[in-house]
Amino acid sequence: MAKTGTTQGLRAAIERSGYYPTLVAEAVEASVGGEPVHSYLVHQETTFDANEVRRHVTVLVLTSTRFIVSHTDEQGADDTSPTPYATTSTESVKLERISSVVLSRVVANPESYTAGTLPREVVLTIGWGAVSRIDLEPAACGDPNCEADHGYTGSSTADDLSLRVSEAGDGPETVRQTLAFAQALSEATASTAA
Repeated sequence: MAKTGTTQGLRAAIERSGYYPTLVAEAVEASVGGEPVHSYLVHQETTFDANEVRRHVTVLVLTSTRFIVSHTDEQGADDTSPTPYATTSTESVKLERISSVVLSRVVANPESYTAGTLPREVVLTIGWGAVSRIDLEPAACGDPNCEADHGYTGSSTADDLSLRVSEAGDGPETVRQTLAFAQALSEATASTAA
């Protein structure tokens, strides 16, 4: 859920997700501290791992100075723990560090698209330099008979957070909320660059 609001609204959204709400809320609220919450998004995702169903929740929070991201995953009993357990992590990023906010929209029947129509899927990708991916491949020239070593070519991509939300899987309201959070974050990062 993305809203402009308060810490109480954020807590209510975490509780509505039903995914270890006390654990998730405590971790997020500790990172937020006393700062007012400007916008937030709570996204729960279910994944299938072999014969197990696992849940994951991502909480994104925007304050006037920071972007906070929290992930909580559940794990089954394993060699390290005889009982199931959950791991929670939070990262606090100064708004000035955010280098990109990318919002990809997937729309059906683009030839008849009208403004304001909800995309059927959105992917929000946020980069702040914590994680980068480098894709390399051998470079070549246009000569098919050339045997020279031309080195390598490639690209470096910031890949800190990518969140996919679809109307079919998450519902239209979650797509709207993701769009609202992306807009709030884009506006916040634009104002810090000025």
